[in-house]
Amino acid sequence: MRIDERILQELADVESVDSLAYAHREGLEHQEVVGAIKGLLALTTEYIKVEQKQKSGWVLTQEGLDAIKNGSSEYNIYIKAKEGILLKELMKLPNSKHGFNKAMQLGWIRIDKKHENGPTVFQATTEEVTDVIKQGLTEISKEMEVPENITQDFKRRKLISSTVTKYYSVVKGADFKTTIEKPEADLTSDMISDGSWKSKNFKPYNFEAKGSLVVGGCLHPLLKVRAEFRRIFLDMGFSEMPTNQFVENGFWNFDALFQPQQHPARDAHDTFFISDPQLTPEKAFPSDYLERVVRVHEKGGYGSTGYNYNWKISEAQKNILRTHTTAVSARMLYKLAQEEFKPVKLFSIDRVFRNETLDATHLAEFHQIEGLIADRNLSLGHLIGILYAFFKKLGLEKLKFKPAYNPYTEPSMEIFSYHPGLKKWVEVGNSGIFRPEMLLPMGLPKDVNVIAWGLSLERPTMIKYGINNIRELIGPKVNVQMVRQNPICRLNKN
Repeated sequence: MRIDERILQELADVESVDSLAYAHREGLEHQEVVGAIKGLLALTTEYIKVEQKQKSGWVLTQEGLDAIKNGSSEYNIYIKAKEGILLKELMKLPNSKHGFNKAMQLGWIRIDKKHENGPTVFQATTEEVTDVIKQGLTEISKEMEVPENITQDFKRRKLISSTVTKYYSVVKGADFKTTIEKPEADLTSDMISDGSWKSKNFKPYNFEAKGSLVVGGCLHPLLKVRAEFRRIFLDMGFSEMPTNQFVENGFWNFDALFQPQQHPARDAHDTFFISDPQLTPEKAFPSDYLERVVRVHEKGGYGSTGYNYNWKISEAQKNILRTHTTAVSARMLYKLAQEEFKPVKLFSIDRVFRNETLDATHLAEFHQIEGLIADRNLSLGHLIGILYAFFKKLGLEKLKFKPAYNPYTEPSMEIFSYHPGLKKWVEVGNSGIFRPEMLLPMGLPKDVNVIAWGLSLERPTMIKYGINNIRELIGPKVNVQMVRQNPICRLNKN
């Protein structure tokens, strides 16, 4: 039988029921009884009436519970002194000082200061000693009456603390019954068809209750930071490249960038290969441009010795998930070379794919931010100048550069910024000038240079929103509540 039904059965034979006494008698938690009473009050039928009351009492502290379990400190001192114990050893016991003083006051122990081993404590009585502290605490735990002077002493010793317990006095209501008829919450079609609704007790509708909040869509933190980067590029006069082609072939992803076919990045442990369709038809490549790319790989040209290997069309035809958005940049630069040259500033922010080992900072897919400028006679100085202008808009003004190697840029530089929070220099991107072996086969004029730089979108997003594990930013472990509640992205741009 449920607790609420048992309370009604109890109330049928008495005038009132004390929730605290009832819980104690039935061996129930008081909160269980209170929950059952509140459940009865919530029903539309007035089964019961209640009056809330309170009473003061005592509850044992952790020290009091320890005293019941292990005995009081003075009693333990008395037991230790049975065979005699050095005073200095006795004082190492828990609560020894207070216990020693109490045991001395009660005349349970004595000190032999002239003992050959030093001051030693012995029992001072042969009579049986009762641990009255443990006895009194046990009575309090059973809610028995204990003299006030004892409870005050226990309180001073922090063995007990005062408490106020709220409870209910339950009496019969106007519609008291010993059986509970739960009101119907809904009017069903069956009730209407068989007429049973006429005898049903319905729960009243609250027409003033507020409906549940309709949750609208929310922008993911990556989209907020992406929008800020996109705005910075547009403010600087850049145009966005089309990046909606996730599947690329090896030619545009690697060969057009003067990346050799035996490069480790083209292996299966770094790149995702497409099984269907597995290859791009050879006729899809511009034939004259393809010949120039093959020649510069095998024999060199444009001031380069090339890589001196047998280039294979089968490697270039392999379809893959693009490993960088620079493949899009290569297509755009080739398109630019087919027209009368005019300077351009281009950027892209989109997804790329790498066959990475997943951990707190790496995923198999992430977003790459890339910017490039194509113009005549550009130099490393122009690249450094545009990097300072770009990162200043991100609030990063302290930059330094470190020489690096990239297959398709020369010179190449890693970009570092000083992080005031971490108090150290951290890598924020990569940059360089596209090699002539990449640009001249496309048909671009010899005096045209292309400066470019790139960085990930995830790293600045994680720093901005204080996320330590990238899997909490993207993937099945993302907290939807975080997406709904994360603040607007404001970068410290000038």
